[in-house]
Amino acid sequence: MMDTAQKEVKKESTVIFIFGGSGDLAHRKLLPALYNLFLDNYLPENFFIVGIGRTDYTDITYRTFIKEGIQEFSRRKNNLEEHWRNFSKHVDYLKGDLSKQTAYQQMAKLVKDKAEEWKQEANAVFYMSVAPQMVPMIAEKLHQAGLTTNPARSRMVFEKPFGHDLKSAKELNIQLGQMFEERQIYRIDHFLGKETVQNILALRFANALFEPVWNSNYIDHVQITAAEAIGIEGRGSYYEGAGALRDMVQNHILQMVCMIAMEAPVSFAADEIRNKKLDVLKAIRCWRKDAVHRNAVRGQYSDGWIDGEKLIAYRQEKGVAVDSPVETFAAVKFYVDNWRWKNVPFYVRTGKAMTTKTTLIVVQFKPAPHFSFPVEAGETWRPNRLVISIQPQMDIRLRFQAKQPGPKMVLQPVDMVFNYTDAYGDSAPEAYETLLQDVIEGNPTLFMRADQVERAWEVIQPILDSWQTRPPVDFPNYTPGSWGPEDAEALIAKDGRHWTTLPKDK
Repeated sequence: MMDTAQKEVKKESTVIFIFGGSGDLAHRKLLPALYNLFLDNYLPENFFIVGIGRTDYTDITYRTFIKEGIQEFSRRKNNLEEHWRNFSKHVDYLKGDLSKQTAYQQMAKLVKDKAEEWKQEANAVFYMSVAPQMVPMIAEKLHQAGLTTNPARSRMVFEKPFGHDLKSAKELNIQLGQMFEERQIYRIDHFLGKETVQNILALRFANALFEPVWNSNYIDHVQITAAEAIGIEGRGSYYEGAGALRDMVQNHILQMVCMIAMEAPVSFAADEIRNKKLDVLKAIRCWRKDAVHRNAVRGQYSDGWIDGEKLIAYRQEKGVAVDSPVETFAAVKFYVDNWRWKNVPFYVRTGKAMTTKTTLIVVQFKPAPHFSFPVEAGETWRPNRLVISIQPQMDIRLRFQAKQPGPKMVLQPVDMVFNYTDAYGDSAPEAYETLLQDVIEGNPTLFMRADQVERAWEVIQPILDSWQTRPPVDFPNYTPGSWGPEDAEALIAKDGRHWTTLPKDK
């Protein structure tokens, strides 16, 4: 989370290299985000962007490719032609074989030339928007070319997945640690750049209203839902090696658990925030293999219909095995074993092809005593509940009891709603804008450290191991447009609770 002091740091001259610069992420997210930062004057006066890829672009045709992405995906489309003329001067393309040292020599020469042109040493950002298996080779080539020898001037940005399991994550951390200092490494999780996620810290620690009751004395349980209404959309080859647990729970969802459960930091220094999150990860109970089936549920969608459109089954997707055991849905019950959260369950679920696209955090409070009210007043009694909606709507809802108008004491639950769009309009930056700005300014607060990554893998590794040794016998076990398999309902229902959702048309 960036405060005013952080936004006012000196903007040092920067060259940004995007490996995979001709790919979908660069087209849809990275270049539109950099364009918006440019419009908001958050980029340095001296900056240069180089897309690196295998597509046969020239500088001119690459700029056309980028402009089309901005036209379609940027939140800032006004006066595009005028702004584009100024922005495009800072964009070039480099086609090269990344397995050859020649490409890296060209990069080194470009950084040197820009430093001479700007008459000051330039920072270099290397963004890995490439397949995970290419990352170690590119990192080694950059190191060999001397492009990352100055840790104060070079930053490596890695997209998830960071490792495939605990063993591979540790190996990758060791490999990168032999070439780079930890402060150079930025492991990006775009969920942490979302305004509603960052606002959790403000909600908790800037308001005396919430912190005194943010513990097991008053909170019954916490829910986190990250649902998508689409299938895997042709990404079968990737998803066969991932699955919902790896793709969402190990990173996005556990990070949201950390934001909800962490202790108050003494400052907003990067490592202070990250230390507090690590404490949460260390406190999460790791399930023994023989307990996994009682606390974790998996599912895979069949063919069906969503909003009038036919969706083929996961096993019918290109690149997917006809008997694939890979889960497209996962639900887990976690416990954070410390004083604040003793015996408070954290129920999390994520899935593809579900009823609606939504990401929700629900903090369910324990019922208040209502002995003084007449019996009929309690017929519609509902405990207090705080709902933080991350996407697609961005709002925070606090449910409390109010008297219904009339002569009798009849209570009804009502919602007090803070809506981002109503309060701030549509000016909220995209997640990648926030994160790219932090990279350029050298602020690692929102990026995972090596020890955080490894501990997150330690939390889910027993579940992965159990599922690996016990193949599912009921896949596919949920239909598109549902909320997942019946076992997911049973996971929470057996504790006398139920999943919370918002109305679909909200």
